[in-house]
Amino acid sequence: MKKFWNSIFLNQTFFIALGIIAVVFVFGHFYPLYNMVALGLLVLFVFVVLLDLILLYRKNGITAKREVGSILSNGDENNCSVHITNAYEYLLFATIYEEIPHQLALRELKFKTKLNPQKTKIIRYILQPKERGEYDFGDIIIMASSPLQLIKRRYAAEASTKVSVYPSYIHLNRYSLQNFKYFSNEIGIKKTRKLGHSTEFEQIKGYVKGDDIRYMNWKASAKKGSLMVNQYIDERAQQVYCIIDTGRAMQMPFEGLSLLDYAINSTLAMSHVIIKNHDRAGVLYFNKIVEKILPADKSMGHLPKILNLLFNLKTVFLESNFEKLYADVKFRISHRSLLLLYTNFEDMNSLKRQLPYLKGLAKNNVLVVIFFKNSEIEDVIKNKATNEIDYYYKSVAEKLSFQKKLMVKELSKHGIQSVLTDPKDLTINTIDKYLEVKARGLI
Repeated sequence: MKKFWNSIFLNQTFFIALGIIAVVFVFGHFYPLYNMVALGLLVLFVFVVLLDLILLYRKNGITAKREVGSILSNGDENNCSVHITNAYEYLLFATIYEEIPHQLALRELKFKTKLNPQKTKIIRYILQPKERGEYDFGDIIIMASSPLQLIKRRYAAEASTKVSVYPSYIHLNRYSLQNFKYFSNEIGIKKTRKLGHSTEFEQIKGYVKGDDIRYMNWKASAKKGSLMVNQYIDERAQQVYCIIDTGRAMQMPFEGLSLLDYAINSTLAMSHVIIKNHDRAGVLYFNKIVEKILPADKSMGHLPKILNLLFNLKTVFLESNFEKLYADVKFRISHRSLLLLYTNFEDMNSLKRQLPYLKGLAKNNVLVVIFFKNSEIEDVIKNKATNEIDYYYKSVAEKLSFQKKLMVKELSKHGIQSVLTDPKDLTINTIDKYLEVKARGLI
């Protein structure tokens, strides 16, 4: 019985009808004829309410289920849907409430709709999570009214489920297609050949002026009766490590995602591109110490390992130790590799403190330092100043923005590649830099 009473709710129409009857009773105080009319309306009202209850409670006529993926993509639009079946023989007016995870920071998600008799209604909506982790969905609540619309019956469809929000994986194929087009022979990009700068042997050919005499093949020369030289091409499967700084510099949020989340999404996309290009992708993350290193591999089965590694990454409130990073990379990565370092520097002093270790990393590897523009500062620069305070803010913003450009020059002066990018353009700009390094034969 308690369950029955807890499921009954009064519609707005109920109170409007009751209010009209009350007004008629007031008129009956002055005009006795209206008393009879009011009593008749009250009896009719009670009868209609009972009829409405019978229509709604004669059977359990509504079922609902939710369709959502077992994993969601962080920062992307994920499609979800609710399927509601009306088993009644008449039209229902319904309001559907979705019990969504608290991490989405939505006060409520509700939909008003009509449910046709003996039909299933599909309601589609989009969720865009901003945090990685476990998300708990609750039940689906349906408030249904018959065509009389006096009473609402509450249905609670059990749909509790737990989903995981992983780093952005939805657009991986788009990035790889862009990558394939860049390297396609159909658009005239030629394979770069080098002599003696790699370990992958291609062929023995006749010596011509300008060939490196260190790779002269004396046995082949003796057999042929003329000078022969070994020819090499760039090693096909090269090591590329994405190094993620998880220190406090990466906590800054832009458009709902932290810099760490942008770096993680970019790392996953980069790893996919690297493996598709037959290179070996590895991942390393550090803060006060080097927390974890996933050795480089070129198999597609390596991607799930990278995804699981990135899933639980969090920033810490400590400043990252680049000296420890340099020591660990030197010890653990013996082969010359491309290092994509995701970090952030807000001023020249913070860069100069780490510069000796960055130079050490670049000594035996190709280092690309990837750091971020402050998009909010860029917006201040673009806005037109209208008063003295605006001019002050704009001048400070321009100074901070100029410092970032000076950092790029400082790194370049020491032979270190860099990418200075808006957070939202991080993945595209990083892929472009990787393709540039490959095309120039720097590794």
